[in-house]
Amino acid sequence: MTQTTKSAVEPILPVRLGKGGVHYARGIRAGRWVFTTGTMAQDFGRGIAEDIISPRLPRAGRPKNEKEAERVFDHIEEVLRTTGTDWANVVRVDQYYPRPNAVDHYHVARRARFGNLIPPSTSIVMPNLLLANAEMDVQLIAAIPETGFTVEHLKQKDLAGHPTSGYSPALRAGDFVFAAGVSASPVGDEPGRHGIAEAAQRPEYSQWRGEPIKLATEYMIKKWIIPSLELGGASLANVVKAQVYMTHLEDFASFNFVWGKYFPERPPVTTLIPSLREAISNRYERIEVNVIALADNGATERTIIDTDVYTGYEVNSAAIRAGDLLFVSGLMGIDRDGLIGSAEVDPRQANLQSSIRAQADCILQNAEKICEAAGTSLANIVRAQHFLTDIGDFYDVYQVWQEHLPGAPIPFSAIEIPSPLPVPGCTLLMDLWFYAP
Repeated sequence: MTQTTKSAVEPILPVRLGKGGVHYARGIRAGRWVFTTGTMAQDFGRGIAEDIISPRLPRAGRPKNEKEAERVFDHIEEVLRTTGTDWANVVRVDQYYPRPNAVDHYHVARRARFGNLIPPSTSIVMPNLLLANAEMDVQLIAAIPETGFTVEHLKQKDLAGHPTSGYSPALRAGDFVFAAGVSASPVGDEPGRHGIAEAAQRPEYSQWRGEPIKLATEYMIKKWIIPSLELGGASLANVVKAQVYMTHLEDFASFNFVWGKYFPERPPVTTLIPSLREAISNRYERIEVNVIALADNGATERTIIDTDVYTGYEVNSAAIRAGDLLFVSGLMGIDRDGLIGSAEVDPRQANLQSSIRAQADCILQNAEKICEAAGTSLANIVRAQHFLTDIGDFYDVYQVWQEHLPGAPIPFSAIEIPSPLPVPGCTLLMDLWFYAP
């Protein structure tokens, strides 16, 4: 593959945000793909739009979250229209909220835009978003249809989302199969307890006889992920990307033990994201996972990118190139000894260094190394999700982006997650996606 040193993507409707002049790409067109990342109901100048908040008469009109959701979709629709695509070609949508109360309002607005064809979805409650007064942050991927590359929703009654959300359990676009975020809820009429499948739990009142995360992961893979992928002609062997949200930090190693059993060779890239104890739609759930795969009978190649980049776990690949997209596992500022030395804070002179900047620089250096090995470049970033234990650190992280990509608009989102991260001392996790033409 020939290395690409300049950008092959097109920023859509880039804007400058805040007094710090943060350069934000509202959308990215990358060949046949469109990405919108970090979309909030902002006015692109002064934070969340004042008519959404209505500070002088906040309860005189429609609910704030209802107006907020509609403004989010207005912003996304502008990007889709600018790139020549529309709601019918959206293949995946991810939502983050600081309060679960916002979700129902959001679902009503989403249904109004998508109708009955809502793409695979993941919704997670997190502690905080980047802008004050924001209660939803939306990430979206759409296709620009062409011959051999069209969007097909795949339905199966037992795998469908709750009617209030109504998303398709899977969707196929060309050789790509997108599966919705799933947990260990009962499939069909299987018995459950507290909204979790009986088979995914210890016997009632038992203090052992199965580790909860292992039981939940086994059930979720067998009953949800595998059948969802099969709807699109895919299998675990061709999974290229997974995002895993877990509510208990102590579950990470045990999850990886089970995950590794199902991917003994050529494992997918995987981002493990710490989440609030009640982050998932069912407050008793411990885990939610979404995946992207390639169809088993497709022509698109799945290539593991070999580098020395370490992700913190032994059971996932650092990066996989799938056709024209490069997927990267979640990156932290670490090496095989843990947090990198330049990010360790010396308490005797803590004010003379910046741990977060050192972490961000390490992550982007490793991302550059992966991109070079895959024949693309950091300039072809299409989605940059930042998960921070302190949302106030984002501006420092953005400054590091500018050191690596001076002047470039970045398609970013910033979500605050619970502390700590799995590697002691780390406060930043990045989930990066690239175009690889």
